[in-house]
Amino acid sequence: MLERIEREYRVDRFIVLALWGVESSYGDVIDNRKYMRPVLPALAALAFGEPRRRSYWEQELINALIIVDRGWGDPNQMIGSWAGAMGHTQWMPEVWLNMGVDFDGDGRISPFGRPDDALAGAARYLLVRGKYAQGESWGCEARLPPGFNMRLADRRTYRTYAKWAELGVTRPDGAPFAHPGHQVRLTVPEPGGPAFLIGRNFQSVHAYNPAFSYALSIVHLADRLRGQGPFVQSFPGGERTPTLAEVQEIQRRLTAAGFDTGGSDGRVGSTTMKAVAAFQRKAGMEVDGYAGLKVLARLRQGG
Repeated sequence: MLERIEREYRVDRFIVLALWGVESSYGDVIDNRKYMRPVLPALAALAFGEPRRRSYWEQELINALIIVDRGWGDPNQMIGSWAGAMGHTQWMPEVWLNMGVDFDGDGRISPFGRPDDALAGAARYLLVRGKYAQGESWGCEARLPPGFNMRLADRRTYRTYAKWAELGVTRPDGAPFAHPGHQVRLTVPEPGGPAFLIGRNFQSVHAYNPAFSYALSIVHLADRLRGQGPFVQSFPGGERTPTLAEVQEIQRRLTAAGFDTGGSDGRVGSTTMKAVAAFQRKAGMEVDGYAGLKVLARLRQGG
């Protein structure tokens, strides 16, 4: 199935596989009522309870009803996040209607059951909405020379791998860049941490979710799935991983502050990461979408 998806859409199968893993633990949670709730009542409640976004939630409720009308899902089967995202790829109903693919040829687009339609849809999403560049990689970890001018690591300037090599930027293992003519930009997401050369396909994944840390987790998981190793340069330490109870507290406090996390189940998916990123942006923090202890401390202070 993954080979066929890659062949038809020319989107890296390991990127698709990583998206599936991060969004729904490879389908493990999509029908687990401990984590998911009925989509139709959830959207109806949001349409009633959030006047500022009522038109959005009403439209998503209509979209969900269209999915039922088309026979793509049974109302009793349609469970998802608190915000109505559902299925293997945790899409909102609008995305299923516009990006879904009947990849298994059974005459309907299925958010649940076999993952064929969802994974093909993910590839199509990356290609159509993310402008995935067929045949290119997302980028790679980079090593900077001593005294490197960090002003070159900006959000706008793309150079070819060959040009970065002229500036002394290399792969950590010293191997030559596979595609010296491809355009990439340099970023160092955290001082003292690893540097990365990222290209258009990193931005494609970034379009799937606006948190930089989300996109990095997807492309790195994809590389690990294909057999590559961890980052050579580790991120700075000092902050332990939050406990389940702390993640749940983060989700509850974000929700109370008006940032939709999709519930407080302690599982950090794309909805929670988007909520964290939105809160960080509002609070003037570095925006990385990471639901960590710094975010919890700021939430406890009242934002």
